[in-house]
Amino acid sequence: MTESAPGSLLREVARLYTRAQRVVADCCRTTSTQCHLLTELGRSGPLPLSELGTRVSLEKSWVSRAVEAMAARGLVSKEPNPLDARSWLVTLTADGERTVRELNQTLDDHAQQLLASLSERERAAVETSLLTLLKALREDPAATCCLPPQVLKEPIQDSKPCC
Repeated sequence: MTESAPGSLLREVARLYTRAQRVVADCCRTTSTQCHLLTELGRSGPLPLSELGTRVSLEKSWVSRAVEAMAARGLVSKEPNPLDARSWLVTLTADGERTVRELNQTLDDHAQQLLASLSERERAAVETSLLTLLKALREDPAATCCLPPQVLKEPIQDSKPCC
């Protein structure tokens, strides 16, 4: 791998950072799938089961099994959707909200620790670069192809980490 090639460098950063997040957060003491679903619900609020799957790019059967397991643990509730009787609405419970808050705090603390090893100038450069990359990703059809339009309009400062 040539680390100076932008594609290789970006993939390597994403791979290592994702691995570190999973280790540091222990993925909410859940499966990776459940963790992705919890953090998406924490970002967006209650969602129909099918939209939840679309947002995290998972098949409905995977999402359904994961939601059932999380409901059994008291992390989410699954109720008939009042806007569409053919679908289910998934909502974080108080325990689920606490779990997501703890996860986000753990990941934020890890990011802060990681960036603390950089000089102030390097941290500022990394933050500027990440904001620029985030903007580009939000405008990239490949990164946003399956998201509902309202998701694309979220302000940058509201973005939350995900394991």
